[in-house]
Amino acid sequence: MKFVVFAFFLISMPMLILAQSVSDPHFVMRLEDPLYPAKDGPVILYDQYHHNAFTLGGQFKGFADVVQAEGYQLQNHNASIDRKVLSKAKIFVTVNALSHPSDWNLPNVSIFKENEIEALYRWVHDEGGGLFIITDQMPSAGAVGCLAERFGFNVINGITYHKDGQAELFNRDIGNLLPSAVTDREGHTVNQLRCWGGSGFIPPEEAEVFSVLGNAYRIYLPSKTKDMERAIQHDIPYISGRNIANGALLECGNGRVCIFADASPFTALLKGINSKKQGMNHPDAGDHVKLLRNILWWLNQQ
Repeated sequence: MKFVVFAFFLISMPMLILAQSVSDPHFVMRLEDPLYPAKDGPVILYDQYHHNAFTLGGQFKGFADVVQAEGYQLQNHNASIDRKVLSKAKIFVTVNALSHPSDWNLPNVSIFKENEIEALYRWVHDEGGGLFIITDQMPSAGAVGCLAERFGFNVINGITYHKDGQAELFNRDIGNLLPSAVTDREGHTVNQLRCWGGSGFIPPEEAEVFSVLGNAYRIYLPSKTKDMERAIQHDIPYISGRNIANGALLECGNGRVCIFADASPFTALLKGINSKKQGMNHPDAGDHVKLLRNILWWLNQQ
């Protein structure tokens, strides 16, 4: 029997801003063509063990709404990861994992123990599991670096910055959203995504990249989270976004991996005192629900 691990790592913006964000109560998810209309889809375990900041009833409720509308069985999980744990589910989700619950300055060491990383790798590679890593800006990127590296991804522990200050759009016209199994699924084509600050990664050669940063972006490398609380200080070191991906797929042995470097596309939030929409509820994000559904579908094609 083949399984899927769906690992979801994210912080969608500096933590002080996250504290001012709430789930959008007006985001209601109804699907006309769910994969599992009887609600008997594969079990998805949602990680609450690794200092995860987002909860299914809180800022990640929009994600939960989509997953449950598709008919998956979504459950919280609050224990270490091992093969026995993974055998109970087809999908494993970990969102917003952090090295430490309150100290986010460097160094951001791996929160996943070596035995957990190896259990995930062997389960994916040998038993046909699927791993979906959504990482985000520093400090989350550092916290998941060792896990991502086990699958060949070099996650950059920084924060993306669009040099012209405009909305972070990824679409076919710009050329930073690429054809792939999760953007070109028949009947569920994804033509545009929007991000709200994240990170990026260098993928292995065999990966199928579906979104890239490019020359329009810099990735700043702060050592302290206070450097991200408001505007990025331009004396902070940075690298170019050229040849840096923020979304990719990988077939790994018998299993599959998907990684995305921003959490916001899979939320549905109201942010700040003006309740600005952010995530799947935003006008620019009409294809975000399709992307999430496509990723889950792709991870199940084994």
